[in-house]
Amino acid sequence: MAFHRIDDWSDAYENRAYVPDFSIYPPLWEREAEAFRQAMGDRAALGLPYGEDPRQTIDLFHPSGAAQGLVYLIHGGYWRALSPRDFSHLAGGAVARGWAVALPAYRLAPTVSVPEIVADVRTGLALAAAKVAGPVILAGHSAGGHLACRLACTDQPLDEALAARLGRVVSISGLHDLRPLIRTDKNDDLRLDLATAMAESPALLTPRDGLSLTAWVGGRERPEFLRQSALITNVWTGLGTATKLVIEAGKNHFDVIDSLGSQYGSLTETLFTT
Repeated sequence: MAFHRIDDWSDAYENRAYVPDFSIYPPLWEREAEAFRQAMGDRAALGLPYGEDPRQTIDLFHPSGAAQGLVYLIHGGYWRALSPRDFSHLAGGAVARGWAVALPAYRLAPTVSVPEIVADVRTGLALAAAKVAGPVILAGHSAGGHLACRLACTDQPLDEALAARLGRVVSISGLHDLRPLIRTDKNDDLRLDLATAMAESPALLTPRDGLSLTAWVGGRERPEFLRQSALITNVWTGLGTATKLVIEAGKNHFDVIDSLGSQYGSLTETLFTT
């Protein structure tokens, strides 16, 4: 059996070049997100500030009745791009199930560091949780999957009452060990060193007690994303977390999130199913 070795780390974490029709996704997301916001009307509270920077805001979508709880859904973009307004429609499934959904914006690299981004989404979570009672589900895609898991670690200074409301974490195509990214061209913006990468890697940290984790990844994703999802479930299982790894056949890094928009979508189901 041959040894497996990665020589081009930038290529190992490249997604767009390996999805031939990638260009269809950004305009599709934009159209669907705008249509969803329009349809939500006054049940959409947009741009609620949690800090002084224009990007320190949350968009909060309410169900038609009293919310059963809060889904805190964090967008990806390698900590360097995109915004919650690109993904408003992904709140659709949970809202239809009677949950409120908050999508945080956060400051981006290289303007700020990864630890500062973690602090942003933590502060945004506190604002969202203050506005919606009940249990809190953390979810995110790609870099957002990292951030969702990061908020679930014991070193995060969450208010005790808020921490007690956390139950489920869903990391979709998440990045859980940041050390390999030091070797990529993306680190020109991220500016990770070894100490920071280790301090911000959920796979190297301790999850809070009582959580469950689903790591969800597309079957057509880059091998590193499959490995990163398997890694977090392996490590957190060993630390007492109830974990599940789901590899969704036929899905790539960009269409793997689609089912969140549907009330009965597979990802929506996993948000609420034990």
